[in-house]
Amino acid sequence: MNKKAGILYGIGVGPGDPDLITIKAAKILNQVDIVFAAASTKNNHSLAVNIASEHIPDSTTVKTLRFPMTSDKNETRRAWKEHAHTIIGELEQGRNVAFLTLGDSMTYSTYGYILKHVQTLAPHLEAQTVPGITSYQAAAARLNTPLVEGEESLMVVSGVKGGNRLRELNGKPENVVFLKAYRNVPDIKAAIDESGKYPNCVGVKSCGQSSEEIIKDIEELSQRKPDYWTLIISKQSTNNGTQEG
Repeated sequence: MNKKAGILYGIGVGPGDPDLITIKAAKILNQVDIVFAAASTKNNHSLAVNIASEHIPDSTTVKTLRFPMTSDKNETRRAWKEHAHTIIGELEQGRNVAFLTLGDSMTYSTYGYILKHVQTLAPHLEAQTVPGITSYQAAAARLNTPLVEGEESLMVVSGVKGGNRLRELNGKPENVVFLKAYRNVPDIKAAIDESGKYPNCVGVKSCGQSSEEIIKDIEELSQRKPDYWTLIISKQSTNNGTQEG
């Protein structure tokens, strides 16, 4: 009799505060056989594992999968495929596997790429995705600032290419979130200034982590040393409620 295959769980652990992990995610982490998380090829560190650590039993195997920090798409695709094979191997041995990701498991997530490869290479295997709280949801809550109200729209965009996505839009949404602002804060600020539509902008660094910082002046933010965990919330509304209480 063939051994029953395990289940792959994609788990979003939130932006940094361990208390923001969902009850469902915590229950699954207490039951799986192996926990995987992404790490850079330069080190073995995983913030996602640190966030979820109190929910992972000491007896559970935790492994980091190295992903290259490169713009070479062929190299990143090779890593996705290689790691998908590693996960498939565990699942076919009957082990239940969790793959951790920061924020939400389906929003700018490494898990999304891994999932696609697992589904392509082994479509018979079961995958269940557990959503998590995104960094911009946590940042808006921290600022006591609604992301959208009434009939407003919200655009969530990667800041990896600076402010170009905002520049390309003829009709500007009322609210824009720039994730992964990092080194591109100056160009994002320039695009915001060029639009003339967003008088209320706030930068948040390391939301939910011990090093969290709120910068209400994005001119100041643009002159600082880049920080990887940086997002910007830009609003046309003047009622932005950016108190820090």
